[in-house]
Amino acid sequence: MLSAINNTNDAIRSYLQPAFLICAAVLVLSGIVMPKPVKKKPLPLKKSLDLLDEKALAPYKVLEKPKITNQEVLESLGTEDYIQWILEDSEATVDSPVRKCSLFITYYALPDRVPHVPEECYTGGGHQRLTSDSVTFEINKEDIVETIPARYLVFARTSSNYWGMDTKFPVLYLFNVNEVYASSREDARFALNKNIFSKYSYFSKVEWKFFNTRFGKRIYPGKEEAITASQKLLSVILPILEEEHWPDREK
Repeated sequence: MLSAINNTNDAIRSYLQPAFLICAAVLVLSGIVMPKPVKKKPLPLKKSLDLLDEKALAPYKVLEKPKITNQEVLESLGTEDYIQWILEDSEATVDSPVRKCSLFITYYALPDRVPHVPEECYTGGGHQRLTSDSVTFEINKEDIVETIPARYLVFARTSSNYWGMDTKFPVLYLFNVNEVYASSREDARFALNKNIFSKYSYFSKVEWKFFNTRFGKRIYPGKEEAITASQKLLSVILPILEEEHWPDREK
């Protein structure tokens, strides 16, 4: 009995140590002072991506506007706010590997995750990822130069083509998360969770791939040529998205 009483007294004394009392006080104050995270509300686009002004894309011309017809694929995408356009750079030479561009933009008005990065989509479709590099672009916006981070990937098919060689091709992408640019899913998640008390949250992914066709075979640019062409493309498309389509959270 005496031993049990002594054990109880030792336990009580341990709870009365200054370190424990300080930790307990901090936890109590945190529960009182810190507000609960605000439940996010959907933040729609200013204007549907389908209404993107084709004339404003010059020197790019829109060749095709394919839509996802497979309902399972659309549900997996997680949004119906998207465009998947094939562009042609009228200033590039006819045989240039950056003459055409597949532009894929998705928007999530109430994001709870950051899905569908090309690293997973292409490898799941039978491709092998060869390269993954961070790249930056200098975009001039009303005489203010902004550094935009992006991701540069290179893939190859696991099976050989007709000529016995694997076709390698680059894919680039970036995120706009609550008006902040990010070059990876991890950075996008960090930006999404940066302000847990904001009423609104959104993200959009811009993904593109340059290509052309020569003698019935697709050709693709090397890294330097793809980066230069991307600089040109983003200088056209990003200001349009910012001004006409992506929301202004403050307004």
